[in-house]
Amino acid sequence: MARADYSALASATRFLACPECARTQRDAAALELEPRARALRCAAGHSFDIAKQGYVSLLTGASTKMTGDSATMLDARAAFHRGGHFAPIAEAVAGAVSDCPPEGALLEVGAGTGYYLAHALEATAVGVGIAVDVAKPAVRRCARAHPRAAAVLADAWRELPIRTGALTGVIAVFAPRNPGEVARVLADDGRFVVATPTERHLGEVIGPLGMVRVDPDKDRRLEAAMAGHFEPLGRRLVEYSMTLAGSEVANVVGMGPSAHHASASAERGMHLPPSVEVTASVSIGIYRPAT
Repeated sequence: MARADYSALASATRFLACPECARTQRDAAALELEPRARALRCAAGHSFDIAKQGYVSLLTGASTKMTGDSATMLDARAAFHRGGHFAPIAEAVAGAVSDCPPEGALLEVGAGTGYYLAHALEATAVGVGIAVDVAKPAVRRCARAHPRAAAVLADAWRELPIRTGALTGVIAVFAPRNPGEVARVLADDGRFVVATPTERHLGEVIGPLGMVRVDPDKDRRLEAAMAGHFEPLGRRLVEYSMTLAGSEVANVVGMGPSAHHASASAERGMHLPPSVEVTASVSIGIYRPAT
């Protein structure tokens, strides 16, 4: 295993919590890295092996019902990100957590490829980032997304394997959220940054390709879910035009929920021009734990 993987996990262990101990105590003890055993271990003796790809699985108990993204979906997303099309979104998210202190830690929930966490780590002096995802292909990518990023396999809809009040920042970009758990793991002065698509996002191709549309009630449902856990600090709209080639449009389809209907979308895409002007439109909300 690359030393960078051990280094990131070593830095992250004081923020991580043993998921086995968490079943019986609210603030479970931190984990410690045992390099020779290639494992994380808690004081009670629970041990979690580090995979050869550099991530650790803290997914315990009954099998999760969440499936996460497939390797093919993540390949499409990584290819699209390499084109820089969502860089303004990544920069806006990173800017929202850029004042996190060096001794703190950033968590990305539903991290996917780790693209947004890597941008956030570059924008701040924070010591470590933690990428959590429920899909093994995702955490394998996240383990090499950034030298300061530790990758953890876990289900964000269960109790996060993070110590109570341990984090200075959490980001969720186009990802499921668990506001109650995020509020628990954030410090009182921590920040939760949530990026969600507006109804205009990718509008020029959603209709022609029969892609999954953004729920028009999304903002109201988000605020309802946050109520009682978080207070809003501000909101920013990031909106701009992208010129996408046919292969890039295919990646847009293949990297999200529309991937499950990719064959029908591909057939419809044959009628699109060689390049398409497409709108990126994302709302970025910043929240703090409710007092």
